[in-house]
Amino acid sequence: MMKPQQPVGIIGYGVYIPRYRIAAREIARIWTDGQNGVPVEAKSVPGPDEDTITMSIEAARNALARAAIPAADLGAVWVGSESHPYSVKPSGTVVAEALGAGPWVSAADWEFACKAGSEALTAAMALVGSGMQRYALAIGADTAQGRPGDALEYTASAGAAALIVGPAEQALATIDATLSYVTDTPDFYRRADRPYPVHGNRFTGEPAYFHQIQSAASELLRQLNRTAADFTYAVFHQPNAKFPQAVAKRLGFTDAQIAPGLLSPQIGNTYSGAALVGLCAILDVAKPGDTIFVTSYGSGAGSDAYALTVTDAILERRERAPLTAAYLKRAVMIDYAIYAKWRGKLVMG
Repeated sequence: MMKPQQPVGIIGYGVYIPRYRIAAREIARIWTDGQNGVPVEAKSVPGPDEDTITMSIEAARNALARAAIPAADLGAVWVGSESHPYSVKPSGTVVAEALGAGPWVSAADWEFACKAGSEALTAAMALVGSGMQRYALAIGADTAQGRPGDALEYTASAGAAALIVGPAEQALATIDATLSYVTDTPDFYRRADRPYPVHGNRFTGEPAYFHQIQSAASELLRQLNRTAADFTYAVFHQPNAKFPQAVAKRLGFTDAQIAPGLLSPQIGNTYSGAALVGLCAILDVAKPGDTIFVTSYGSGAGSDAYALTVTDAILERRERAPLTAAYLKRAVMIDYAIYAKWRGKLVMG
């Protein structure tokens, strides 16, 4: 279990979810493998002018509005993603400059499949908790996509979550402890310069997702000497609607505890932002004194678990920026032809 030397917490948070959606049954209309059931209702799709960088900027602006600090006060701008728009050029520098955080700032990109955003969060805790910087911005964002006709195409979606870590006395939610668990489990990967990732089908469940999350979550609970019943809310990585519900049940969490952060049925799997977007949705409804348990997951594989406590600052601060529900409500449905065009799935020879 890891605790920073100086207590830290989240002083600002923000999300961004593109307005465009494609229904899972629309994908199944083209690729008949989904006719007998689909893993989500719909997924978010970035517009033709949106990518990981633009979504990161929007989420970060919301986080800065809630934190009420100038971007120039940030000591770090870290972007976790598996869909950075450049192979060789950081997203972090573009985001930092767009926010007005540079040039005297640490900017970097983080990668660990679906938990790149939580890796950035843990590092931000260390940077602030050590006293090296007062504030650090951690972002999880993705425009991940699946190969046409692949099972991933039904869930691989788009979105971003931004969390500003600062001193606990300024926090709207303190981060009480964290713990990480990793193994060499090649359940999902993409080789360099390949357009789409590949996955191990059923292998991605038990030895990958469930083993990593259960290991990290149960060990953090044990070291904290707490149980699932000690937490008001919980959120787990959401590759689909069923996995987070199943792992929550195994760990002793109820449907009521995970419901506010379970967004995958409506927007799919936002990958590096999935657990963090769920956390932001919970912060939108949490009350002072509520406790939140968060466990991310990244293929390859590993999980980061966190225990948080909501403070009185949440009541005033969350009204400073759009709530997650506002992004969910503005859905504009598109068909597969538009989706394929925007996502570059049509390659002309």
